[in-house]
Amino acid sequence: MKLTRLFSVLLLISVLLPFLALSAEQSVKPTEQQLEQFKKLPESQQKALAKKYGIDLDALKENTNSNFENELPTQSVLPRNASSDDEEFKTDEEKYKPEIDEPKPFGYELFSGEPTTFTPSENALVPNDYIVGTGDTFTVNLYGTDTSSEEVEIDREGRLIIGKLEPVTVAGMQYSEVVKLIKAKVEKEMIGVQSFVSMGKARSIRIMVLGEAHLPGAYTVPALSSITHALFVSGGISEIGSLRNIQLKRAGKTIQSLDLYDLLIRGDSSADLILKPGDVVFIPPVGKQVTVQGEVRRAAVFELKERESAKDLIEMAGGFKGSAYPQKTIVERYTGNSFKTILQIDLTKPNVNYIAKNGDKLKVPSSSEELNDAVTLIGAVTYPGNYAWKQGDTVSNLFSSIKSDLLPVADYEYAILVRETNLKGDIEVHQFSPVKASTHLKGEDIELQARDKVIIFSRFQSKEEEEIALNTLALTEEQIQLRERMKMWTEYEKQKFYEFIDLDGKLDKELAEQVEKELEEKNKKLSPIAEILKQNTELKEDELSYFGRQRLLKPILAKLNQQAGNKSTLKVYAIRGEVYHPGLYPLPVNANINKAITSAGGLKESAYIESAEITRFTPENSGMLDHISLDLSKANSDSISKNFQIESKDSINIYPIPNWQKELKVSLYGEVKFPGEYDIRKGESLREVIERAGGFTQYSDSKAAVFTRENLRVQQQQQLDKLSEDLRRDIASKSFNNSITDSSLSYEDMNSLINDLAKVKAVGRLVIDLPAIVNGNIDIPLENNDMLYIPSKQNSVNVVGEVNFSSSHIYDESLSYEDYIERSGGIKQRADEDRIYIIKASGLVKIPNNSSWFAAEHADLLEPGDTIVVPLNTEHVDNLTLWSTATQILYQMGIAVAAVGSL
Repeated sequence: MKLTRLFSVLLLISVLLPFLALSAEQSVKPTEQQLEQFKKLPESQQKALAKKYGIDLDALKENTNSNFENELPTQSVLPRNASSDDEEFKTDEEKYKPEIDEPKPFGYELFSGEPTTFTPSENALVPNDYIVGTGDTFTVNLYGTDTSSEEVEIDREGRLIIGKLEPVTVAGMQYSEVVKLIKAKVEKEMIGVQSFVSMGKARSIRIMVLGEAHLPGAYTVPALSSITHALFVSGGISEIGSLRNIQLKRAGKTIQSLDLYDLLIRGDSSADLILKPGDVVFIPPVGKQVTVQGEVRRAAVFELKERESAKDLIEMAGGFKGSAYPQKTIVERYTGNSFKTILQIDLTKPNVNYIAKNGDKLKVPSSSEELNDAVTLIGAVTYPGNYAWKQGDTVSNLFSSIKSDLLPVADYEYAILVRETNLKGDIEVHQFSPVKASTHLKGEDIELQARDKVIIFSRFQSKEEEEIALNTLALTEEQIQLRERMKMWTEYEKQKFYEFIDLDGKLDKELAEQVEKELEEKNKKLSPIAEILKQNTELKEDELSYFGRQRLLKPILAKLNQQAGNKSTLKVYAIRGEVYHPGLYPLPVNANINKAITSAGGLKESAYIESAEITRFTPENSGMLDHISLDLSKANSDSISKNFQIESKDSINIYPIPNWQKELKVSLYGEVKFPGEYDIRKGESLREVIERAGGFTQYSDSKAAVFTRENLRVQQQQQLDKLSEDLRRDIASKSFNNSITDSSLSYEDMNSLINDLAKVKAVGRLVIDLPAIVNGNIDIPLENNDMLYIPSKQNSVNVVGEVNFSSSHIYDESLSYEDYIERSGGIKQRADEDRIYIIKASGLVKIPNNSSWFAAEHADLLEPGDTIVVPLNTEHVDNLTLWSTATQILYQMGIAVAAVGSL
């Protein structure tokens, strides 16, 4: 493979070598045989070799298609940054070299490209001092007695022959002199005729571009070409060429030096002289180079002349950006002993003491993003952001109108002001009421300081509550737009928001969550606060209100925990109980019980104001917990009392009113006179509710009543789930021991049975003796969401399980359970005759042989509505003893669900 590739490359070189060796200005005519060989090579190799030798591949193909009647362009140069598309020709260094965003040398890219784009126009204005020569043409228009138009060319002898006029030698004369000479000659030799003379096509001249050009050599260019045109023709300046001292040499003497920075930065082309035949454009090596980075408009590597100052260097870089801080500019400098040194200069000084050296790297830093004379307003506000601050401003200055400046979901009673207390960025929290601050109430309208952050919270903790509230409000058009903006809250906006509320420039969302966990671990000894922290994280991140307490307080609590130490207590407190937003809160300055209750959204209707409790951690008392009782009815009148002050790590518990109950409901269905839902009081009995429902109808079967309870349903469902999982593990374990293969049931059958068990949903049935309850012998206190179903009288007996035909039969008191089984076709081979049982209509289970496995208090064995169950013999499933219990549960649950499902 390698030999084949090498042969292809050598073949390509041999094909192109005859015309690659020719100079760039000479026209080339490759033979048809050579080009046919070239076309047979792979396109990737054609591109790679064409790039390497500076051949215009497109032009070569065009000439191939035209049977090579035209010559190749003599001045075609590939762009310097052109690269092969074929990865095969890239070196490992080119493939895996990391891309580093370093400043590039200034100005070089302008002159590297296709030179034909920059050929002087034939219609360009000819300067008066242009020296005419052989090959130049003139257009002579005659007006008067003889009218004609003629284009004449200066011949090899330097003469110009115009119609009937005597030839005149003009070679070496300036263009303006030739025009005057022709006009004078026409006026003298042709009476009554005037002339108009203009330059036609200019001749071509030969020049040399030498030194650090991209493709140095001899070039044929139009006579009107200047120094810059020569640079374009040669493909530009190489990476080590100078842009500041390009020399035009004529007859061995330097007649002009061109500084391209004057052209590129200032647009000054006065030094860009017109070339003459035999001129040499010489590009010397680059001089002293300095890199400028940072907050400048044009970061690049600049070439400096002697005596150019730092001011000149910044001017080359386009000046400073608005965010620049030039007072702290850094210069990295090579010392010559394999080390670097650092210089710090102030570029704002008039006379900067800085003399640039080759290789210097000058970095202009950016100004701090911190705001000085400003305060920040964030949260549930219409116009969040930074606001100007001056001495004497208060919180009320931030709001022109509470209604228009706060969102509809804003909490008018609780807001906080976060203030930095020292240079380390430690904070303290001040609490206020926005509505009271707007009335300039003393103590609420807090005086602002520079860099304060004011945070307005939502009244709600979850998005769902917030959305319901917004949908029920009569919103203005502007508020509707704000609501839609809240719905479109993207991950990017969330990230920006957390950065915005960051208090020290380091805390972000992830760090805040980490510190919050550390806070929880730190306060494990303080059980009340630890419990509040646990409750406060019940909502998931995506369920939280955008401006709720839990979301906005998280970074603040994290910051307070971060700054706490041996000499600074953790300034947080917890509140729980009968308040709207229990949780953990930052401890404000001059905190009292009223502020704490306000921070938690206020007291609920069920709060017991005559008694509350504060649990306080006292390190001076051997770290014991003290319990302080409060009378909240006296808090407003005596809020400054020490008893009502809140301290670090306090836990406040607001009790409910004794015997305060929420709305409790139970449901009665079926054969009662007035079925439906009934409100009950705590402790009300089932018999009392039945009496309120008018008692049973004449069609009722009270013995078959179904009574369900919600907490029993949850417990039963947990047991079913656990049983299903245990059975699955047991079968899987036995399958590894190959003992299951001896069973009469396949693994698929047993797995299907387990899946059926997993699908069974508990209904929470409680077996009761309803006739005894109605008669007053026993009673049941009701709970919320209890349900009683009274079915109609039945006159049938059901037979299910391992019988040949599961069916229902008309009840006949003379028949035994064996008779009903026989009427169902008898038992199957896999039935367990010793474990046949009867499920009574009331839910009780009775064993026909009166064993002690299940207790039965009824005298008669069978009654209408009973179900005879013939279970599966567990020996058929390899002695999995739990299958017997699983079968019973399946049948019992099936009957219970069928009964409730008929409601």
